[in-house]
Amino acid sequence: MKRLVLAVIGVLAVAALGIAVLGLQVRQFLNSAMAIPGDSVVFEIPAGSAFAAISRDLAEHGYIEHPAWFRWYARLTDRAAAVHAGEYLIDAGTTPRQLLQMFVGGEVKLYSFTIVEGWTFRELIAALTENDTVDVSIDYADWPRILDSFAAAAQHPEGLFLPETYRYPKGTTGVDILRQAFTLMQETLAAEWQDRDQDLPITSPYEALILASIVEKETALAAERPRIAGVFTRRLEQRMRLQTDPTVIYGIGVDFNGNLTRRDLRTDTPYNTYTRGGLPPTPIALPGRAAINAAVQPAAGSELYFVASGLGDGSHKFSDTKAEHDIAVREYLRRQRASRNNARGQ
Repeated sequence: MKRLVLAVIGVLAVAALGIAVLGLQVRQFLNSAMAIPGDSVVFEIPAGSAFAAISRDLAEHGYIEHPAWFRWYARLTDRAAAVHAGEYLIDAGTTPRQLLQMFVGGEVKLYSFTIVEGWTFRELIAALTENDTVDVSIDYADWPRILDSFAAAAQHPEGLFLPETYRYPKGTTGVDILRQAFTLMQETLAAEWQDRDQDLPITSPYEALILASIVEKETALAAERPRIAGVFTRRLEQRMRLQTDPTVIYGIGVDFNGNLTRRDLRTDTPYNTYTRGGLPPTPIALPGRAAINAAVQPAAGSELYFVASGLGDGSHKFSDTKAEHDIAVREYLRRQRASRNNARGQ
């Protein structure tokens, strides 16, 4: 009997030692850097994946040596079912313990999509469609449904999405990105309108957005935005037509061939600010924060005209009178001719 007791004790001791050794090995595994080649790798967990499949996939890629241990640890800590699908950027030096925390926290790899100042809504949709990290199931013709889903007050999509860089996980829908940009534009526009100059000839945030879109399309130099906004503000105050080419081009639409003619300037559309007074009916592009700020806080002055300087730096020549403006136009045309002649080697 005594021998039996000693044998049992011996077996239990060996088992306890084995468990202790295994525990140390598991702990060392969980806290040791994974075998990540290079600086980092991207690992994807498909939606609906079982944790056993995730562990096995990690082992098959050579990132971990003991998939069963990883699986057991996740189950014992009640986190195996809390893993989020998506792409994960695993840096060299990451441990299995840290990796599981990333999976549970949904710390997925984020991509960037930039809405460029001055894009039209059509160009925005085209850029989303060409981006293979975005799940896009919309096209330009879907804008009424999109605006309805956002409960937008505007009846046209142009100008309603703020140019910014947006971060998102792979598989985010185009509508989700548009919703972020729409919400941020509403917040930005409301804040800028709250701080507007009080004697403006525009009477609503939407009119500010329209004016900002024109400023955006007319400006190549950021420093000139308030000054150009000032010109348009004074023309509105004096009931002068805005006479801005970008609105005419927008009215021509997809048929515009890149060459704006005198006939185009005389052809009436709702967006032709040479044939119609006031603002066009909608924005003509997506204005950025700076253009919106310029529209509601335009630079003071007496200038009523501007034309490209022709210096090649995107600057403009501003004038108070039509006579001064005509001289500036002639100087611009002279520089254009000289530039063409130089290009031809004359």
